[in-house]
Amino acid sequence: MATTKEERDYIEEKLQCLGDFLVRPMMGEYLLYHNNILFGGIYDGRVLIKIVDENKLYGLQEEIPYKGAKSMFMLEDLEDEEKIKEIIYTTCRALPVKKKKK
Repeated sequence: MATTKEERDYIEEKLQCLGDFLVRPMMGEYLLYHNNILFGGIYDGRVLIKIVDENKLYGLQEEIPYKGAKSMFMLEDLEDEEKIKEIIYTTCRALPVKKKKK
């Protein structure tokens, strides 16, 4: 089941608190970027972020985004803006910056 436009719009609205934030469509789902860092995606209406050592302390639930993929952490309470920002900023600091194509 793919993410609906309404789900995407809701999630995008909630994550605008990040500042430099981008949602890119990818094969019926969406990839999430902050400051040009791919940190997660929207899969079946769920916000999933990459697992790094630095975000394990938040005790987030692991989910599989799609068959054959690695586990990711699910962000459940998008209403808690400060907590979401903290988790995503922590995650992004541990991930490499995507190099822009020339």
